[in-house]
Amino acid sequence: MTPTLNTAPGTSDPDDLYSLLIEAHQGLSHEESAMLNAKLVLLLANHIDDLGVLRQAVRAANEE
Repeated sequence: MTPTLNTAPGTSDPDDLYSLLIEAHQGLSHEESAMLNAKLVLLLANHIDDLGVLRQAVRAANEE
């Protein structure tokens, strides 16, 4: 059975998460920012390590 993508808020401090992501992009060009996003997606996908959940995430991201 493939786990289901959890879309419920999962952080106790969403403002800190947002700040972390914004700060990571400060001073980067558009291309560098896109590369950071790509690397982050690949690192997190590797961490999740479940193709079924990743497929659900891609579908959900495309719907929004």
